[in-house]
Amino acid sequence: MSESYLAYDYPALSVFWSMVVFFLWIMWFVLLFRVVVDIFRDDALGGWGKAGWTLFVVVLPFLGVFVYLIARGKGMGRREVQQAQAQQQAVDEYIRQTARAGAPLTRAEELSKLADMRSHGDITDDEFRRAKELVLTGSGASERPRSVPSASAD
Repeated sequence: MSESYLAYDYPALSVFWSMVVFFLWIMWFVLLFRVVVDIFRDDALGGWGKAGWTLFVVVLPFLGVFVYLIARGKGMGRREVQQAQAQQQAVDEYIRQTARAGAPLTRAEELSKLADMRSHGDITDDEFRRAKELVLTGSGASERPRSVPSASAD
């Protein structure tokens, strides 16, 4: 005959203790993975150093993680902040490039593109002169004659 456990057979303190143990178990794995990620993120640590720390953390996980945190814990925070700053800079640069891609060219940029087109032989000197006059007088690209290519076409 098998025993069945009902809700009243499992007291509230045992439920609480089970939840604490489960929470600590999850936190342990989070800490373990953060240490392993930090080992491979650290550029100052050589290949043998990374292999040694990884082996130490995998073979003796509790001791390895605690020794790593004592020995290199301060650097973990700095590397985390550096990575976050690098990601933020990459996002900011992407936003700037994307916003700039749709913006109209300034006169200097348009003249520079025209000069590049002339130096590559895409337009003649006469076409360059006419397009330059249009840019300097403030006429838009839509008002240009069809024989003069647009400066934004690269």
